[in-house]
Amino acid sequence: MYIAMNRFRVVPGFEEAFEAQWRERQGRLAEVPGYIEFHMLKGPKSEDHTLYASHTVWENHETFVAWTKSEQFRAAHANAGKSKVQYLSGPHFEGFEVILHEDSTGTRRSEAA
Repeated sequence: MYIAMNRFRVVPGFEEAFEAQWRERQGRLAEVPGYIEFHMLKGPKSEDHTLYASHTVWENHETFVAWTKSEQFRAAHANAGKSKVQYLSGPHFEGFEVILHEDSTGTRRSEAA
Protein backbone atom coordinates (compact mmCIF):
# COMPACT_ATOMS: atom_id res chain seq x y z
CA MET A 1 0.00 0.00 0.00
CA TYR A 2 1.14 3.57 -0.70
CA ILE A 3 -0.12 6.84 0.81
CA ALA A 4 0.30 10.13 -1.05
CA MET A 5 -0.21 13.37 0.86
CA ASN A 6 -0.13 17.03 -0.09
CA ARG A 7 -0.04 19.68 2.64
CA PHE A 8 -1.64 23.05 1.95
CA ARG A 9 -1.04 26.15 4.10
CA VAL A 10 -4.12 28.30 3.44
CA VAL A 11 -4.04 32.00 4.34
CA PRO A 12 -6.64 32.95 7.01
CA GLY A 13 -9.96 33.97 5.48
CA PHE A 14 -9.62 31.59 2.50
CA GLU A 15 -10.53 28.36 4.31
CA GLU A 16 -14.17 28.37 3.14
CA ALA A 17 -13.15 28.90 -0.50
CA PHE A 18 -10.52 26.16 -0.24
CA GLU A 19 -13.00 23.66 1.19
CA ALA A 20 -15.66 24.58 -1.39
CA GLN A 21 -13.13 24.14 -4.18
CA TRP A 22 -12.49 20.55 -3.06
CA ARG A 23 -16.17 19.74 -2.44
CA GLU A 24 -17.15 20.96 -5.91
CA ARG A 25 -14.21 19.40 -7.75
CA GLN A 26 -15.04 16.45 -10.00
CA GLY A 27 -13.36 13.37 -8.57
CA ARG A 28 -11.44 11.33 -11.13
CA LEU A 29 -9.55 9.02 -8.78
CA ALA A 30 -12.07 6.16 -8.92
CA GLU A 31 -11.48 5.90 -12.67
CA VAL A 32 -7.86 4.84 -12.14
CA PRO A 33 -6.73 1.28 -11.30
CA GLY A 34 -5.09 0.93 -7.90
CA TYR A 35 -6.95 3.77 -6.18
CA ILE A 36 -8.33 2.85 -2.73
CA GLU A 37 -9.53 6.01 -0.94
CA PHE A 38 -9.22 9.77 -0.50
CA HIS A 39 -9.47 12.10 2.50
CA MET A 40 -9.18 15.89 2.74
CA LEU A 41 -8.00 16.72 6.25
CA LYS A 42 -8.28 20.01 8.11
CA GLY A 43 -5.54 20.56 10.64
CA PRO A 44 -4.62 23.19 13.17
CA LYS A 45 -4.93 26.93 12.69
CA SER A 46 -1.94 29.12 13.34
CA GLU A 47 -1.57 32.87 13.11
CA ASP A 48 -0.60 32.89 9.42
CA HIS A 49 -2.36 29.79 8.00
CA THR A 50 -4.71 26.85 8.41
CA LEU A 51 -3.14 23.50 7.58
CA TYR A 52 -4.92 21.06 5.25
CA ALA A 53 -3.72 17.76 3.83
CA SER A 54 -5.04 15.64 0.98
CA HIS A 55 -4.52 11.94 1.66
CA THR A 56 -4.89 9.25 -1.00
CA VAL A 57 -4.36 5.55 -0.51
CA TRP A 58 -3.13 3.39 -3.42
CA GLU A 59 -2.49 -0.32 -3.89
CA ASN A 60 1.20 0.48 -4.39
CA HIS A 61 3.63 3.18 -5.50
CA GLU A 62 3.35 2.12 -9.14
CA THR A 63 -0.42 2.74 -9.26
CA PHE A 64 0.11 6.20 -7.75
CA VAL A 65 2.73 7.04 -10.39
CA ALA A 66 0.38 5.79 -13.13
CA TRP A 67 -2.29 8.19 -11.77
CA THR A 68 0.12 11.14 -12.03
CA LYS A 69 0.68 10.31 -15.71
CA SER A 70 -2.99 9.71 -16.56
CA GLU A 71 -5.53 11.73 -18.50
CA GLN A 72 -7.69 11.69 -15.35
CA PHE A 73 -4.88 13.43 -13.40
CA ARG A 74 -4.56 16.14 -16.06
CA ALA A 75 -8.34 16.67 -16.08
CA ALA A 76 -8.54 16.79 -12.26
CA HIS A 77 -5.80 19.43 -12.09
CA ALA A 78 -6.79 21.46 -15.17
CA ASN A 79 -8.08 24.42 -13.13
CA ALA A 80 -5.40 24.38 -10.44
CA GLY A 81 -3.89 27.70 -11.49
CA LYS A 82 -7.27 29.47 -11.55
CA SER A 83 -7.97 29.19 -7.83
CA LYS A 84 -8.80 32.34 -5.89
CA VAL A 85 -7.49 30.74 -2.69
CA GLN A 86 -4.29 32.24 -1.27
CA TYR A 87 -1.57 29.97 0.08
CA LEU A 88 1.57 30.65 2.10
CA SER A 89 3.39 28.40 -0.35
CA GLY A 90 2.60 25.73 -2.92
CA PRO A 91 1.49 22.25 -1.86
CA HIS A 92 4.12 20.15 -0.13
CA PHE A 93 4.09 16.50 -1.28
CA GLU A 94 4.91 13.55 0.96
CA GLY A 95 4.71 9.89 -0.11
CA PHE A 96 4.78 6.87 2.19
CA GLU A 97 5.09 3.12 1.71
CA VAL A 98 2.86 1.36 4.26
CA ILE A 99 4.93 -1.13 6.29
CA LEU A 100 2.27 -2.11 8.84
CA HIS A 101 -1.52 -2.05 8.52
CA GLU A 102 -4.11 -2.66 11.27
CA ASP A 103 -7.82 -2.82 10.40
CA SER A 104 -10.88 -2.08 12.56
CA THR A 105 -10.92 -5.65 13.90
CA GLY A 106 -7.38 -5.28 15.22
CA THR A 107 -5.98 -7.59 12.56
CA ARG A 108 -2.44 -6.53 11.69
CA ARG A 109 -0.41 -7.32 8.64
CA SER A 110 3.01 -6.28 7.49
CA GLU A 111 3.22 -4.86 4.01
CA ALA A 112 5.98 -5.77 1.61
CA ALA A 113 8.25 -2.84 0.83
